[in-house]
This record gives sequence, structure tokens and C-alpha cells, in this order.
Amino acid sequence: MLIRRSVVPVALLLALSAGCANNTGTETGAPAPASATPESVTTPTPADEPSVPGKPSGDGDITTLTGKIAAGVEPGCLLLDGHLLIFSDAAQKGSVKAGDQITVTGKSEPGLMTTCQQGEPFKVSSVAAG
Repeated sequence: MLIRRSVVPVALLLALSAGCANNTGTETGAPAPASATPESVTTPTPADEPSVPGKPSGDGDITTLTGKIAAGVEPGCLLLDGHLLIFSDAAQKGSVKAGDQITVTGKSEPGLMTTCQQGEPFKVSSVAAG
């Protein structure tokens, strides 16, 4: 009796694996095989992207932004028109605060990692009262 109990599960397992081995993928509804030739991919160039007045282009162009500074959700984070202001000079950062009307010149750095969790990073090179 002990032999029959172990033979049935083994026979079932062999029958299932044999059915899978015969699957050639040509049945109706089976996915088509992948193409060996790669498809061409078109990546947009900066000229293809729409221009937005007052928004830095992100390709390193010097840009000027004017507006009222807002405090970010994290301490020490300052935002201007949706851009996170990154000051390399401590004196520049100390000269501005939330609520100030200013004009800044600098470069957009969209790939720069910050702890501020909001705004597109913008490296400030100069600051002037608005």
C-alpha cells in the first residue's frame, strides 16, 4: 500500500512535466517570438522640447529668475518659482530669506541630488534684490 501512494504523485509529476516539454509556443494565443533586429528609438533633442519662458532649460544655460522666495518643507530650503535655490556661497544664502523679492542668475541642475524633496535644483551664481 505504501508503494501506491508514492507512485501516483510521481506519475502525475512526470505527466505534467512531459506536457510542458512539448510546448513549442506555436499554439493559438501564444506570444510571438521576439524580433532579432532592434527597433529604432528616437530621443528628443533640446530643439524638439517646447520652450517655457522664465524656465531654465536644464542643459547648462545661464538663466535669470525673478520672484518671491518661498520656504521649502525642509529646514533651510528656499524655493523660487518652483526651483530649489542652491547657493555655493554662504554669504549669498545668508543674504536672502523667505518672503524676499529677488533676482538670481545661475544654472538649472535637474540631476542634482538634494535633501529638500521639492523644486528643481538651481545653482545660483549671483543674487540681486528684486
